[in-house]
Amino acid sequence: MIRAALILLGLTLASPAGAVECRDTEFEGNRYTLCEVDPAQEDLRLFLKDDQGQGLGQFGAVNAMLATRGERLVFAMNAGMYHQDRSPVGLYVERGEELKQVVPNAGPGNFGLLPNGVFCIRPGRADVIETLRYIAEKPSCTYATQSGPMLVIEGALHPRFLPDSSSRYIRNGVGTSAEGTRAVFALSRNAVTFHEFGRFFRDELNLPQALYFDGNISRLYAPQIDRDDPGFALGPIVGVVETAE
Repeated sequence: MIRAALILLGLTLASPAGAVECRDTEFEGNRYTLCEVDPAQEDLRLFLKDDQGQGLGQFGAVNAMLATRGERLVFAMNAGMYHQDRSPVGLYVERGEELKQVVPNAGPGNFGLLPNGVFCIRPGRADVIETLRYIAEKPSCTYATQSGPMLVIEGALHPRFLPDSSSRYIRNGVGTSAEGTRAVFALSRNAVTFHEFGRFFRDELNLPQALYFDGNISRLYAPQIDRDDPGFALGPIVGVVETAE
């Protein structure tokens, strides 16, 4: 009995409530990796530059910066489109400071395929918010990144998505629950259409809001499932931080 109790205690200590959960799954013949975060329990942040103002660009660079503060990443993903110099295409807020203004108008590429949206992190919650709604409501985001297109808007797929589209890419994005305490980050493990990716968030994950981050360059850091995707330098990065042991 004592040995069983000690084992149970060890499992409890090893798996704290609110820990990031990452896993592989399938839906409608497509393969995905997802990481689920409770923003009310986890320290969810965005990263762009280091303390000297240099672009981070890599998960390893984020971890190196955090190590100087006695912290480390437990999960990370690329989090929005960026220009050649790795600056964000649209809105970017870090530690409450707006470093790039919101872009409300349509434009070329996936970012400008309206409606697009904003991923907003606030104390105790995180939300995907359609851009015009964000502009109207002016939420106070500690961190925010704008990307596009929206995948799911109030439970409906983006109106421009075609069920028979032939445009297939590796894609990644995030969906959030209505109360903002469930954020699911997903990356496809095979090329998918926007319609398929949106249905994954809406029909499999039951999330009413979801936002596309990017395609082809999609990358994931999830050491609990042995993922540390290499590649060229990124723009905005989203990640969960914990105190280093």
